[in-house]
Amino acid sequence: DVERSRGLGDVYKRQGKDVIVGLVDTGIWPESKSFNDKGMTEIPSRWKGQCESTIKCNKKLIGAQFFNKGMLANSPNITIAANSTRDTEGHGTHTSSTAAGSVVEGASYYGYASGSATGIASRARVAMYKALWDEGDYASDIIAAIDSAISDGVDVLSLSFGFDDVPLYEDPVAIATFAAMERGIFVSTSAGNEGPFLAVLHNGIPWVITVAAGTLDREFQGTLTLGNGVQVTGMSLYHGNFSSSNVPIVFMGLCDNVKELAKVRRNIAVCEDKDGTFIEAQVSNVFNANVVAAVFISNSSDSIVFYDNSFASIFVTPINGEIVKAYIKITNSGANGTLSFKTTALGTRPAPSVDSYSSRGPSSSAPFVLKPDITAPGTSILAAWPQNVPVEVFGSQNIFSNFNLLSGTSMACPHVAGVAALLRGAHPDWSVAAIRSAIMTTSDMFDNTMGLIKDIGDDYKPATPLAMGAGHVNPNRALDPGLVYDVGVQDYVNLLCALGYTQKNITVITGNSSNDCSKPSLDLNYPSFIAFFNSNSSSTSQEFQRTVTNVGEGQTIY
Repeated sequence: DVERSRGLGDVYKRQGKDVIVGLVDTGIWPESKSFNDKGMTEIPSRWKGQCESTIKCNKKLIGAQFFNKGMLANSPNITIAANSTRDTEGHGTHTSSTAAGSVVEGASYYGYASGSATGIASRARVAMYKALWDEGDYASDIIAAIDSAISDGVDVLSLSFGFDDVPLYEDPVAIATFAAMERGIFVSTSAGNEGPFLAVLHNGIPWVITVAAGTLDREFQGTLTLGNGVQVTGMSLYHGNFSSSNVPIVFMGLCDNVKELAKVRRNIAVCEDKDGTFIEAQVSNVFNANVVAAVFISNSSDSIVFYDNSFASIFVTPINGEIVKAYIKITNSGANGTLSFKTTALGTRPAPSVDSYSSRGPSSSAPFVLKPDITAPGTSILAAWPQNVPVEVFGSQNIFSNFNLLSGTSMACPHVAGVAALLRGAHPDWSVAAIRSAIMTTSDMFDNTMGLIKDIGDDYKPATPLAMGAGHVNPNRALDPGLVYDVGVQDYVNLLCALGYTQKNITVITGNSSNDCSKPSLDLNYPSFIAFFNSNSSSTSQEFQRTVTNVGEGQTIY
């Protein structure tokens, strides 16, 4: 154990040094401090990529190209906001800094989540391939971007997007990433944000890793201090200056009447999510009535979407809501309160949990391979943001920040890409499948309460593999998995044959016109198992066959 701990320390000192992480996304903001190259060594001589003229690259950001010929061919009269790799949306800057951003001290989102911002593989190189545009996304541009990344020499690809309800031979991500896998490039993809319903996942591609999104053990909070001195805490990302104290507070029930709310606009309005109402409608009503502040009582698992409002507000649980309602009822017209904000609470429990928005399996494109594969942090992730893209509209004013908090499987995907970069640096001889296997088999199934990881979208019941995959990623343990489930190119071909694809279909994916279908098999040598049973059938068992490979030091008995 002592030797292993020392080994982990040595690996993390390198932090993915000279590993190249490519991202196909909305572009990048090169001036962000997350892409500074202080202390970086010379660019690896094997790198063949380039930076287009409007982007100033360095030893950290070593590639920047854009791809829109497909979009222009489809819409020749379209006007492009920025015909360059520069990020005009923020998504690509956020994901790339999450995967491999340099260390930035003193980062925060207006005082929330303050500290050092760092990518998972902070010493790795970054290459951006812009193929996602405000004006649209085209399959040909995405394939061209991935092909360029392969030719340039990236080691890891991070793809925080996907296509829904398409077979593998029509999915540009599946087609292009097969070539990446053949060349030893690890590909991390997002599962999608259509949860908590089953079978809504995209990127159910057998040769990539598909990432679900989970929560962190921190919350962003505001506090309501009632006139009797009792304090109630709720979740909030309000970052304005709300300095008023002892403001009258009134209970408005469902907050479904804008005219009634307008009558109490100088008060703190208390709204309750009840009887099947939607909290977003109440937030909208309070905003439209120009109410000075609000307290929303809700047990909605999706409230995170509304934490960041342009008016002072907090979201409290029904239990805390009862405290507020009881105080107002007893005090009557004399009830008042004071709101304070910008608190970051750490060590919240239970965490991590699979968040409700994260898309669930099984995959429609390859249902016999269990997806998603893994869960990673995806909710309220702080990462770099372009300096001229608003993080929000605050009243009528655009608000800007060098860092932004975003939620989605788009945020989870680059976490795993960063972990893969660390593993590639530590184990350059491992195959793509070995890296994926190491990440999956060493993942965590238990949260910080030592209970099974919960699913917010399923009333906090234990998360199933269709929600979280193998578990929550554990980078330290992944460095030394002991055994791995390895997979070769022919194994994937055998799967495609067993799926009933024609030679033409398979050739589209593999780029090979002579695919060997003599041994079709749905039982891929994968570190997970999924079986389907007809409810009318008496059969309740299925056999699987797996081969494991020892990647530990020396011979071991398991």
